[in-house]
Amino acid sequence: MYECGDCSRRFPSGWRARNQHCDATGHSIPDFECFTCDEYFDDNWDRSEHMHDYYHLPDDYYECAKCIEVFETKSEVTKHEVERHYYCGDCNRTFNNLNNIRMHFNSRTHRGETIKCPFCKRNFVTATGLTHHIENSACPNAPNVNREQMYKLVRKVDPNGLISKKLIGWKESPQTRYEATDRAWNGDGWECYLCHRVFGKLESLNQHLNSPALPVPLPQPQLSARLQDLGCYHQPLGERELQFHALRAGSEEDWQHC
Repeated sequence: MYECGDCSRRFPSGWRARNQHCDATGHSIPDFECFTCDEYFDDNWDRSEHMHDYYHLPDDYYECAKCIEVFETKSEVTKHEVERHYYCGDCNRTFNNLNNIRMHFNSRTHRGETIKCPFCKRNFVTATGLTHHIENSACPNAPNVNREQMYKLVRKVDPNGLISKKLIGWKESPQTRYEATDRAWNGDGWECYLCHRVFGKLESLNQHLNSPALPVPLPQPQLSARLQDLGCYHQPLGERELQFHALRAGSEEDWQHC
């Protein structure tokens, strides 16, 4: 006999009367009720086992690819496969844990490379990847754009601090210049202690230290120690996928005037 899931009232006339009662009172049907009969169970596994054993499966249902559990919607079975079995149905792949499959869903396999560099037009999966690409001077069409210029651009296109006010403690100032001392001499030449490249002259080493192409970023004294680069602030925002190419403020000239 069909029952109300909240008040346990029974309805001898059938499920239609029960459902009308639930609609009128705001009550719900019992959890894990069989799709065909009035039996209900403690969990979905028991319900699914019952429906398989008694041939109570409806015409339209979704079955887990890894077990016998049955669901009413595609979204329910997908959620179950991901969270219970770490299984990606689209790729037919099983992962070791939930974190691994979440990383898989965030990869280019599922998300694609939809964020485009405004200079070289290379596509990236996340805004973080694009940010690192530009600030590390890895873009072949913008080799002189460095982190300092990127901070200026962010301030210019985000004057109200919508995304940068609380995360970037940078104020515009003259370009910081770094100089090596005599201690950089290693006996054979002037060595960069960051990338260990050796130069024949101290002037060449100093020029290297102030180059935007330096492989390892030098400390930024005016930048909060919590954030080492612009790529970091995409992650506290929950990877909201800041479309950095939209921050160009209309054209590439913004970079040139930073």
